[in-house]
Amino acid sequence: MELFAVPDLPEITAGDDIAALVSDRVDLRDDDVVCVASTVVSKAEGRAADLDDFPAGPRAREVAANLEAATGDEKDPRFAQAVLEESTELLMESPFLLTETRFGHVGVNAGIDRSNVPEHDLLLLPTRPSESAARIRDGVAADRVVVTDTCGRPFRHGQRGVAIGWAGMQASRDWRGEPDRDGRELGVTVENVVDELAAAANLVSGEGDDGTPVVVVRDFEWGDHGGSDRHFRDVDGDFVRQALRGWEFDA
Repeated sequence: MELFAVPDLPEITAGDDIAALVSDRVDLRDDDVVCVASTVVSKAEGRAADLDDFPAGPRAREVAANLEAATGDEKDPRFAQAVLEESTELLMESPFLLTETRFGHVGVNAGIDRSNVPEHDLLLLPTRPSESAARIRDGVAADRVVVTDTCGRPFRHGQRGVAIGWAGMQASRDWRGEPDRDGRELGVTVENVVDELAAAANLVSGEGDDGTPVVVVRDFEWGDHGGSDRHFRDVDGDFVRQALRGWEFDA
């Protein structure tokens, strides 16, 4: 398997055609996987915003006050309002905001970025990342597209690349029922392939000023396995989320 960055992409702005920009720079194959950072998808879809777009309501002011009490740092209630509007559930509000987005992704601050938007205050995640992936897929020669983001995960230090949207492939590869190397039947192994591809792409795309937003994965083979589009864990089986619902932070 080979990964390489798409070179010489311009700064993406609202209305730009990401598929066309990529296709102009790389000869894609139909079995390639195109991994696109959510940052540029959001920019192309006009998801940049300002704090003044989110006048703070009572709940946002309460959340900001709780954060200030927990961290000792002043918090803008307008940012808390933006997080609340981009979320379906606030799982933790101190010492940071852990939320579930409207498309099912769990992360800090609803994935709202406060960098890489020089003319605005905020960059929101794409509204429906899998639909964004499908639109890009329609415009490129490759059959598979993954929209990526970076976030921290439970029990791990630091951030990694994760998939928040995908098109042209299933999210998970199912090994259950297949034999292991000793002939024992696998009973629980479901491999989250789109997350693994996103993490691999993140190693190539990098961060900061040297980052590049689109990476092509070539010669990835699915193999003779079943799969599914299950990606975000159901609440009933998410014991971490269940524990957080009953947890209170003691500053």
